Amino acid sequence: MIGLLASSLLASELREFVFKADKPLSKVAIAGTFNGWNKGANPMKADADGRTWRIMLPLEPGEIQYKFVLDDNDWVVDPRGKAVDDGNGHMNTLLVILPAGYEIPAKSGDGTITLSALRHLQDGADVNLDRGKLMLALRARPRDIRSVSVLVNGRPASMSEEPLGQIYTRYATQVPWKGAGAVRYSFVLDDGHGKRFFGPKGLTSSEAGNDFVLDGRTYHPAAPPQWLERTVLYQIFPDRFANGDTRNDPPNVEAWDSMPEGNSYFGGDVAGVRQHMGYLKDLGITCVYFNPIFKSPVSHRYETADYRLIDPSFGSNQEFFGLTKALKGQGIGTIVDGVFNHSAPSLFAFADILKNQQNSKYLGWYTINRFPVKVEENPNYLAWWGYPSMPKLNTTNPETMSYLLGSVEYWQKNAGLVGWRLDVANEVSMDFWRAFRRRVKGIDANAWILGEEWGDANAWLKGDQWDASMNYPFREAVLKFVSSTGNGKPSDLLSGLMRNYRTYAPQVSRNEMNLIGSHDTPRILTLCGGDKDLAKLAAVIQMTWVGVPSVYYGDELGMEGDKDPDNRRGMRWDVANNSNDFLRLYKKLIATRLGNKALQSGDPVIVGSNDEQGTLAYARVLDGEAAVVVLNRSDAPRAASYRLPNLVQQKSFRDALSGHTYNVGSGTLSVQIPAKGAVLLISSRHHSSIPGHTGHPALISASHRRTHA
Repeated sequence: MIGLLASSLLASELREFVFKADKPLSKVAIAGTFNGWNKGANPMKADADGRTWRIMLPLEPGEIQYKFVLDDNDWVVDPRGKAVDDGNGHMNTLLVILPAGYEIPAKSGDGTITLSALRHLQDGADVNLDRGKLMLALRARPRDIRSVSVLVNGRPASMSEEPLGQIYTRYATQVPWKGAGAVRYSFVLDDGHGKRFFGPKGLTSSEAGNDFVLDGRTYHPAAPPQWLERTVLYQIFPDRFANGDTRNDPPNVEAWDSMPEGNSYFGGDVAGVRQHMGYLKDLGITCVYFNPIFKSPVSHRYETADYRLIDPSFGSNQEFFGLTKALKGQGIGTIVDGVFNHSAPSLFAFADILKNQQNSKYLGWYTINRFPVKVEENPNYLAWWGYPSMPKLNTTNPETMSYLLGSVEYWQKNAGLVGWRLDVANEVSMDFWRAFRRRVKGIDANAWILGEEWGDANAWLKGDQWDASMNYPFREAVLKFVSSTGNGKPSDLLSGLMRNYRTYAPQVSRNEMNLIGSHDTPRILTLCGGDKDLAKLAAVIQMTWVGVPSVYYGDELGMEGDKDPDNRRGMRWDVANNSNDFLRLYKKLIATRLGNKALQSGDPVIVGSNDEQGTLAYARVLDGEAAVVVLNRSDAPRAASYRLPNLVQQKSFRDALSGHTYNVGSGTLSVQIPAKGAVLLISSRHHSSIPGHTGHPALISASHRRTHA
């Protein structure tokens, strides 16, 4: 009889964290991936000695990173733990929690299955309907089971294994389904001592009565807008892109080429963006994402003082409406940053509380702990990460929600926005996001809702809140491969990319915002130690992997910058010309992506890797069309040969980067890859780099009218 190493599928264990201080502290907290890096979520308690701080936390198995936060400001690693680079110039403590039963080594065919690793969720990435195919997946322990298959309405289907890292592996298959009727299925596990069936009741000896059921009448998979797959984003930090009108400069504006400090003003404005629309169009950008543009007392504008007014140093409401209309005429959509978690103290509601205290009619808009309310250190109201200048909004309050959603509607209707990026969205009420989605989609069903979450965002991506998240795990996988502190292993890059891709349903992964730089991270060239070739490799991966590539302003010019605020320097317009090899590469990559359906929407296929040689290859495949990407991380040119999978049916390719042609004989591809370089193979039938219609449907129709008028 088969053995089981059993525990609850969602079991968590209590872990004690201890920090011993070398000086008196007023407070210590722990923050990490398990609580969204919220330093206020898990305060620790001091022992009688006043120096030893403790907390017990229930944590699910997996890898977590954390730090201790001392007196709200000093973030330190656990001196008793293992420190790892987070890819942003910081070190975190890494903790790996193994599921129950992992103390016994896994061995395929030994008749023992680690039950704690088994998982199949019908509301996540384990079940999905996409492009007429039903995907079914089962998570298990690596090297633990001899074979896994699935019975679908009584018919067996084989499953392929896809490693998810050291702790888990994944078995998956696809079967045709149009979404009508009901599907009954159970997983068949064979570990050498007879078959067992995994279903809602766990593992049983018989399939009868242990089937998962999927009803087409009630099952509604996530359906994010598809136009993002044909889009390349460009992120603009408004104060630093271009100063086109000095008349609206604040009095303390600094020289454009000066080094920014926390609240420096450089004078970037609407007029500056308008003057460089041709640059964006020539680069191939189809959608611009603006960091906050609303009235604010600070230059980064993440402290909103008026949700219905453009900051005067950026322009006026009418000027912004004119800008979005002009961008639309160029086939470029506009996305803006919505900061709905917190406001500035000068927002009318909080200003009224400061004035009228207990008698204010806006008390329900915030969480006030005691009176009198003052804007000072250690505020007596709930504030984002304890910053007194960012009082946290109570988005569950009907009046607050009404005001914020009314502001959303105002901008969407008047500015013709095609989407919203949501700041610290994981800290806002989910009910607010559900109401937000109803309001936004009621105005434009194709509008894009992008939430900020630096880890697994599945909880928000079920089709009732966001469409996508900022894909920082993608960035982490790329940085481990190219950065000066990464390991550069090709196999790790492929496993990291695929693990991230498999985190979500395929149509959601195709909607994820793939970034290698943002206003919150050091620039990619700086992280690569100034190595231009490695930074270019990162750009190749970004423009060819599954998801929506997002270029942080100036990365396409090879701008450098360390962590905030150094990563927010003024745009280097002095090097924005065709002699810039970075710019030439970005133009070529963007044009190739927008001209190739496989690179836009194709499924990823791993071709192979060689850690010793520093090389790897993957493909994107869609309806018989394929693009093949070959990378070389090593310092020497490499010759590599790969057996292409059957899904890649093309026999002739052209390298979009060099123009060389390659013919595939008997299914084997042989290529020459430059040192720290890439080969980007597309069908030799596609010689034109001019993209077809891309972007939001409204932009496509505008472009079509302009072209054929």
